[in-house]
Amino acid sequence: MSEPAFSEAVLDWYDRHGRNDLPWQHPRTPYRVWVSEIMLQQTQVATVIGYFERFMATFPDVHALAAADVDQVLHLWTGLGYYARARNLHKAARQLVEEHGGDFPDTVEEVASLPGIGRSTAGAILAQSRGVRAPILDGNVKRVLTRLHAVPGWPGKKPVENRLWELAEQHTPDQRLADYTQAVMDLGATLCTRRPDCPRCPVVHLCQAHADGNPQDYPGRKPAKDKPVRATRMLILQNDDGHVWLEPRPPSGIWGGLWCFPQLDPEDARSDALERRGLAARHQENLPGFRHTFSHFHLDIEPQLIRVDSHGHAVQDAEGRWVSPADPGELGLAAPVKKLLDQLHGPRQRGLL
Repeated sequence: MSEPAFSEAVLDWYDRHGRNDLPWQHPRTPYRVWVSEIMLQQTQVATVIGYFERFMATFPDVHALAAADVDQVLHLWTGLGYYARARNLHKAARQLVEEHGGDFPDTVEEVASLPGIGRSTAGAILAQSRGVRAPILDGNVKRVLTRLHAVPGWPGKKPVENRLWELAEQHTPDQRLADYTQAVMDLGATLCTRRPDCPRCPVVHLCQAHADGNPQDYPGRKPAKDKPVRATRMLILQNDDGHVWLEPRPPSGIWGGLWCFPQLDPEDARSDALERRGLAARHQENLPGFRHTFSHFHLDIEPQLIRVDSHGHAVQDAEGRWVSPADPGELGLAAPVKKLLDQLHGPRQRGLL
């Protein structure tokens, strides 16, 4: 296969069918491309657009992001998930301001050294914003290349990944780097999906997997492993004002830095948790439990609504705050917490509170 034949066919398709009206493309600055690329990790374009526009309205440049409190960043990220992305975005912004005056470095290696940015994301930032010739290898591009060359094996294995980087390098053209980078990602996102639309593919005549009649077999799947199940109790402590108590999670681990209800292992005594916070229960009600799934385990959540004797005063020996369920303020909230807050001020629950 001729490498130019692939890039030329992809670019020709992009000129006719590609996505060229995405908000981060106008203008394509390193900052805007960077934020979009981080948001697009593990998240669909249609979901990201609204988050991106709200983020830009609040943090229009890297200096504004670096000057922000991390809670502001997490608040705007609420609902996108994978919150380490937001924390790393904030850290990287501060590093860019402190070490580079707010400008992005010129090399893939320097950009990839920033928190939360790997080789592929660094390449995408520089290719799209500055026209640097840098190959990329996100999930969409991996799918395209494994089918194009019938590369066996799971891309998470290092030898397979190394082979795909070689192919990505071979196919990256010398011209129109911004368009090619967007085009090859678009190809994987819109046509070369898990269920490939081969009849509409601009490179079907070059694709080895299609010639072999088994494009659905690529890329090789990750070895199956059952997700473990964990359980937790969330204590929804509500005072006489109707406000509930939230506390920040530790910076590392699940929901790192986000605001949550106090949590207990199911076998732990609720009274100990209340006593530590200087509170006393007046009434308790078990709310319907539900499951929240992470990438590597399931978490079964048992919410308990507990009316406590407190009129909004500080809770002893605990960092946190009382918030209104209807308006918790600009806090980064774990998705299950946001779900429960919505339930607490919804019409179904008003009679209970």
